[in-house]
Amino acid sequence: MTSSTLVWLRRDLRLHDHAALHAATTQGEGRVHLAFVFDTEILDALPRQDRRVELIHCALQDLQAQLVARGASLIVRLGRAAEEIPRLANELAASRVVFAHDDDPYALRRDAAVRQALPQVQVDSVQDVTVFERRQLLTGAGQPYTVFTPYRRSWQAALRPAHVEAREPRLERLAPSAPIELPSLPALGFEATDLHRFWRGGSQQAQRHLQRFVQERLPQYASDRERPALPGTSGLSAALRFGLLSVRELVRAAQQAGGEGGQIWLSELIWRDFFHQVLHHHPGVVDGPLKPAYAQIPWVQGELAEARFQAWCEGRTGLPLVDAGMRQLRATGFMHNRLRMLTASFLCKQLGVDWRRGEAWFAQWLLDFDLAANSGGWQWSAGCGCDAQPWFRVFNPQTQAQKFDPDGAFQRRWLPELGGPDYPAPMVDLAESRLAALARYGILKAGKASEDFVE
Repeated sequence: MTSSTLVWLRRDLRLHDHAALHAATTQGEGRVHLAFVFDTEILDALPRQDRRVELIHCALQDLQAQLVARGASLIVRLGRAAEEIPRLANELAASRVVFAHDDDPYALRRDAAVRQALPQVQVDSVQDVTVFERRQLLTGAGQPYTVFTPYRRSWQAALRPAHVEAREPRLERLAPSAPIELPSLPALGFEATDLHRFWRGGSQQAQRHLQRFVQERLPQYASDRERPALPGTSGLSAALRFGLLSVRELVRAAQQAGGEGGQIWLSELIWRDFFHQVLHHHPGVVDGPLKPAYAQIPWVQGELAEARFQAWCEGRTGLPLVDAGMRQLRATGFMHNRLRMLTASFLCKQLGVDWRRGEAWFAQWLLDFDLAANSGGWQWSAGCGCDAQPWFRVFNPQTQAQKFDPDGAFQRRWLPELGGPDYPAPMVDLAESRLAALARYGILKAGKASEDFVE
């Protein structure tokens, strides 16, 4: 029997600019099979209505249509990926398994189990999720970066065209197959959501979105991206998270666009690489602060903490821009980046609630949830991570609203009761809660820091 190669799709649900598929189809001989596993070790912990599962399902349907048009088919399994991939490799008599790196601690354990279960098979992982990863960029002392600005300079100095050139596969190497029917959402144990209001399709739709963003919004990105009432961001974070687009094509688009908008958008993509390398070097950030001293913070506890956290989750704190952001999250699975920073800072600083509770809430609801970025962003807001917001920096929701939603359009969109008797008064006094935050964080003070750093 002629040997074959199995490409295991995970965060790369596309056929174009695909590192694992490129490696499989440009090296060796034999046919190449594509497979995706709905991993029950991940799915079992999710609610039965989950927009992310439906997005993946839509993306796989789009991918399957592209494959069928080429006389091939996607293989989809439901079960523990650590068992299903070795089983499938043996069924196909595969001599090689290829997939993309993933530094999520669970993914590393799962991938190690797959390697162990296939001792006679060549198991290769390739770089695809980021432009630079792991130990590719280090300080002059050979240490991982913990501050973004020098990391960005190093990233930009190291970048060469080869780092972002497209990894286009030879699709004629795909194994011919009659169409294999994909399992339905109910067969996977899930129900349909309202995802269709925000997203339909897969990689082909994502490419159209990218083209529209570059042509219509990127020229104004520098001025519009901070205004949540405007369609000023790329709206591509979920597509990038699940690999409907490659990070390389986004970097190429930013470079080709140039100008201030292209430069700022590129910087946002570099932040993503930065947080992924932090996760690789410091896996403990998944459930604890990067800076150990922050484990000493005396967070609010008991009934007060529960009441504050629930009000924050439900968007009824009485601070309109905070509440509007939280309502947007529940209703759409998306939250504007400026509001991610504001709502996170408000929970940790003014409400005194442990940042890990907020991080878990975002992980539950964000359509673009990415462990590295979510952990990194929350620790930035709480002051306990890499390149963190100083402990004495306290975002003022009212000042932020004046700066970034001056006419109140975004707040009114998500808070129809605003200005009426049903909208609550602020649950904390901003001046008093700021002083409480400074006192709470004061346990960390190594020297006297300014207590007037308020934005």
